This record gives sequence, C-alpha cells and structure tokens, in this order.
Amino acid sequence: MDDDIELSIDPALDKPPRLAIVWARGLAIAGGASPGRGSPGPTLAALLERVRAAGEAWLTPARKAAVRDMLRHGVYKPAGRAKPSSEYLLAAALEGSFPFVNGAVDANNAASLAYGYPASVFDLEKCGKRLLLKRGGPGDSYVFNASGQEIDLEDLLCLWKAEAEGLWSPIGNPVKDAMGTKVFETCGSIVAVVYAPSGPEGRDLEACAELFAGLLRSDCGAATASWRLA
Repeated sequence: MDDDIELSIDPALDKPPRLAIVWARGLAIAGGASPGRGSPGPTLAALLERVRAAGEAWLTPARKAAVRDMLRHGVYKPAGRAKPSSEYLLAAALEGSFPFVNGAVDANNAASLAYGYPASVFDLEKCGKRLLLKRGGPGDSYVFNASGQEIDLEDLLCLWKAEAEGLWSPIGNPVKDAMGTKVFETCGSIVAVVYAPSGPEGRDLEACAELFAGLLRSDCGAATASWRLA
C-alpha cells in the first residue's frame, strides 16, 4: 500500500493519545455502486448482538474513564453532549438506534464500538494527506451536521488538515467530525484516525485498527486497506 499520509502531533500536547491511522482506496461504494445501508453487515450485526447481551458492562469503567481523561483539558469537559463518540455509539446500540450510514462509516463505527475508542473517518480527497493533531483554541469551531450545528473546539483534541504552508483547518475530533470532510456514497478513498488513551487502557489500539482495516476490505470491497500507528 502506498501509504503517503502524514500525521503530525503538536509537540505542545501534554500526554498525547495513542493514534492509529487507517486508510483504504478503491472502495466499492465509489460512484454509488453500493447504496447506503439500512441494516448492518454481518460483522456489525453480530457485534451488536454481543453488545446488547452485555449491556452497559460492555464498556468497562476503566476504559470509559481513560478515554474521557484523554479529552479532559482546560475548559473542555467530556460529558453529556460533549462525551466521546464511542460512548454515543454504545448508547445507540443498547437503545436500538445504532446508525447505519454506508460501508466505510459503518466500519469506523463498528471498530469504535468494539473497543470503546473514538475514531474519525474522512474522505481522503477532501481532507488531503497532511494532518495535524492539536487542541482547538478560543473561537475555533466547525459545522458537524447538515442542519448547520457547530461544535466549540476550545481545548478539545482535534485533527486539522493542511490548507497551505502553515495554515490548518479543523476537520475532526473524538466527539464529532466536520461536515466538510465526511464520507458519502461516492467516496472512493478514506483515511481514519483511531484515538486511544496512553497507558494500559490503550492496549487494544492495534486490534481495533486491524478490525477496522479488515472491515474495509471485507464489507466495503476496498482494493487496498491497511493501518499503522502514528
């Protein structure tokens, strides 16, 4: 795989998270060849059954606390609507409202649900190959849904795409991703980032990334899909 995606980490970050980059090219959904899903693929369906059988215990208190601590900084408090996306997915799975979007997004959500790590997935053509992880500053925000709602990014860990030399725009974080780089049905190539806490609760990052890449191959028909640690 010609992995030429760059992910830099702001050296000013205290206790940066562990990160895995997952990518795929030649997705079968390119050109609208595969319609949006209204139901899960077989791997996700089986996972949802296991999660519902386990209930809230699926996400251990230690994993939940470690992921929240990864985000807690300054004015940002990871609770309520500001909780990690992995917690939202677990709640949706237990309530029977788990979102089925398209192959690549479903793969992202399945890997996140399986291990309790939040993840961001982007259309590679929209985000480009140069990414940066740093915290948002005062006044930073972006639209995260079709209704035009915005998320305040101050002190939140965010991924930024390169616009020009020294100029970056925020596109994603462990809570909600930006509308402008989201994956839709005509997307042929994606890049994703899985966020895991440092320390013992980050131990499953490699397994999570491997599951994600495997689903991109098996469920999305990717010509190539793989991962590496950042």
